[in-house]
Amino acid sequence: MAPVIPYTYIQCPCSDISAVELTTSTDSLETAENEERTFNPRAPRSNYSFYPLEHLLYCEDCQQIRCPRCVNEEIVTYYCPHCLFEVPSSNVRSEGNRCTRSCFQCPICIAPLQSVSLGPTQDASHLTAEGTLNHTYSLFCPYCNWNSTNVGIEFDRPSGIYSQLAKIKNGGERKLTTKELKERRKENPDEPPIPDDQLDADLQFSSLKSFYQTQLANTNASFSSMPFDNVGFSSPAALSRIMSLYTGHGHAGRKRQGPSDVMREALTTEEGLKVADLDESTSVKQLQQTSWDEVTSTQQNMEQADPVRFQDQLRPIPYLLRTKRSKRCSVCRHIISKPENKVQSTRFKIRLVAKSYIPNITIRPVNPTALPVPTTSRPQIQEEALLEPHKTYHYILTFKNPLFDNIKVSLATPYTTPGRFSSKVTVLCPQFEVDANTDMWDDALKDDERDRRRKGEDGSNQLEAGKIWERGRNWVSIILEVVPSSLRIGDLAPDQEDRSPLKEDEDILEIPMFVRMEWEADAQQDVGSALGKDKEGKEKRELAYWCVLGVGRIRKD
Repeated sequence: MAPVIPYTYIQCPCSDISAVELTTSTDSLETAENEERTFNPRAPRSNYSFYPLEHLLYCEDCQQIRCPRCVNEEIVTYYCPHCLFEVPSSNVRSEGNRCTRSCFQCPICIAPLQSVSLGPTQDASHLTAEGTLNHTYSLFCPYCNWNSTNVGIEFDRPSGIYSQLAKIKNGGERKLTTKELKERRKENPDEPPIPDDQLDADLQFSSLKSFYQTQLANTNASFSSMPFDNVGFSSPAALSRIMSLYTGHGHAGRKRQGPSDVMREALTTEEGLKVADLDESTSVKQLQQTSWDEVTSTQQNMEQADPVRFQDQLRPIPYLLRTKRSKRCSVCRHIISKPENKVQSTRFKIRLVAKSYIPNITIRPVNPTALPVPTTSRPQIQEEALLEPHKTYHYILTFKNPLFDNIKVSLATPYTTPGRFSSKVTVLCPQFEVDANTDMWDDALKDDERDRRRKGEDGSNQLEAGKIWERGRNWVSIILEVVPSSLRIGDLAPDQEDRSPLKEDEDILEIPMFVRMEWEADAQQDVGSALGKDKEGKEKRELAYWCVLGVGRIRKD
């Protein structure tokens, strides 16, 4: 998707060459070139380092910007997004990361399902102790009118639907459990194995788990004399032990006594073996009689425990659990974002966003050509007209200070933008100072002598070098002069090797800008005194980063 122009993106320093690589470099000249190298926003690697200011965090200990790639996330709590019930972390693995409190989604449109009554049942097995008929219930989608009765699933009561659904197959037939299968085998040992169509995913998993537990118990006796007998099979140290179960060989140089113990695979249906059914003639015949819209999509099949082919076989989907996560700095391991544990709360205990520490940069033309957007049509954004090549344009660059201290800003841009089509860029006032973000009412009660002095020094809306365009309580606007280049392939420099046609979004004029800010903040309460601190408990701080300004699109000749 094309970005909305004009825009401002910040580059996270985690994509730069690390300081360790720079210090270990043997060639000092190469190191100096890397440090002074101009940032190229069109490089393929730069696509993964640009973020809007709202998406960035800030680490106060490292005094650096942090992006989603250079933070470590930790799960605070699990919860259901439908009923907002907090799920203990110990139950997440056993419950399959799904909500078990009768919260289901429609398998067709993923809308939340409702439990509705179908009226009294006529089955005599549903009679109560008083002789009255019980009501049956189903899951109904109010959006697409899907009903669980379409697949033959009905429930005896409106609560505990998750446990009831786990015992019912499509069509209303009860599922065969592992306990029932063992009891049936005890009563009739000569009964043939169950067919493969009765072996669903839950029964197959239970059978395989029981089978391999028996295999592990049998092999533990033969390995009881080994020195790592107390190490579990999930430990990396037991890799050779696990491999020896399949190969029948122990450690090199150790003679085995008795027959070789080899772990075998499942051979019958009761052990968990399910042979794939390669006969798809029934599915092909049904596909010929129905339309393509009744075939399940890949996303719908991913939500099902057993893969199906048609939508009339889809089952209700339990809600997938969500998480609240805290974020730590990957360098100093300090928490920079931590939400409250309560699921219903949207507040944060700790939230160090970058827009509270670095200035917000906005850009707009001095003479806009786009008409203002009516209030009834918002939030539509009118883009400016295309830029004419070799014509001078002026833009207002505004820096808004979020800190409670004055900051000194120094800007640096290359004379020509990097890339095949080099446009000329000039910052008329590369160094200036922005006042602190004080209370607007306190600032209004102060003497306005400072404002009169600024108006006399800075001038009022003058396009002069070294002059500030406009100044406010905690913001400063300067002028940026741009001369777009031509997009003709024939006008490229002779040493330019790439003469391919114009690429996607290559007509956007992007300006890399290096921003360096200095300010004096309250000194941290550390033991002893540190350098750079004055008598009033102030310490000098600085922050430098690259940003890219999307000015506009250049007209194609």
